[in-house]
Amino acid sequence: MTTQREALIRAFLDAAGWGAARRGRLAGDASFRHYDRLLLAGRPAVLMDAPPPQEDVRPFVRIARHLAALELSAPRLLAVDEENGLLLLEDLGDGTYTRLLAEGHDEAALYGLATDVLAAIAAHPDALCHGVPPYDDPRLLTEANLLPQWYMPALLGQGTDPQVQAEYEAIWRRLFPIARMVPETLVLRDFHVDNLMLLDRPGLAACGLLDFQDAVAGPATYDLMSLLEDARRDIDPVLIERMKQRWLARFPAIDRAVFEASWAVMAAQRHAKVIGIFTRLCQRDGKPGYLIHIPRVWRLLEAALAHPVLAELRVWLDRHIPKASRGVPTP
Repeated sequence: MTTQREALIRAFLDAAGWGAARRGRLAGDASFRHYDRLLLAGRPAVLMDAPPPQEDVRPFVRIARHLAALELSAPRLLAVDEENGLLLLEDLGDGTYTRLLAEGHDEAALYGLATDVLAAIAAHPDALCHGVPPYDDPRLLTEANLLPQWYMPALLGQGTDPQVQAEYEAIWRRLFPIARMVPETLVLRDFHVDNLMLLDRPGLAACGLLDFQDAVAGPATYDLMSLLEDARRDIDPVLIERMKQRWLARFPAIDRAVFEASWAVMAAQRHAKVIGIFTRLCQRDGKPGYLIHIPRVWRLLEAALAHPVLAELRVWLDRHIPKASRGVPTP
């Protein structure tokens, strides 16, 4: 961290009344954001350091306030400096789903709570707030393109032929309308165990929500799929089916076949994106630790490809990334 950046942080904390707090690094993530835990007279808080121009805290602020209005547990905003990318946040503690699952906590209870939160969002008439961008074709396609733009060159040792990529994009454009056959809602985009917490609060507020600044308006299947087809951990297919049924019970008007087709398209899109992102994190950002998850994500992608609506995409992938070559790029 530069001396200038540290001076900005100190001034921000002083103005918020937290200048005397003890600071310790809490976490970093796959972005440029960093988090410090603060302790002042026995009171905890979290400093989000999201330096511009790489990061923009305004979407986080907007969605945090919106989720609070929906009576869900996003961290409260204690102080905000949007211009300099600094936020002082409520500290929701250490009870992440990831940690609790590793300690043997009731998996079905945790996933059931998270599933109920997503159902409540999808059912809420005011779930979509002003300023949330649409999960439109250009955005979805940009993400899906991370596979041919990063993974394929890293794996095959050469850039993807433009005509080959054009065929890939054309397939996706035919698939996206299928994904949108379910209702549109607020999609938090990174809804998985690393970004969920268990809090000592009643009802749905017991589920703490993190990392929602990339929220969009998109298919209601997306976040549930993200939760249950996790790039970082294996989940029992029986539990996945139970959670699907639990969510669908809230929406009897949604046809199961339509739901499954939308799910398959969104799953394939996300898994293609994640394979590309994990490769980019290694190749561009020097973070090879994410590569260990690529075999799991390929298994998830191949499972999604078994759905008939994805037959054309399956043929393209078999032709240009044969199953035997779907390995992990060399760091």
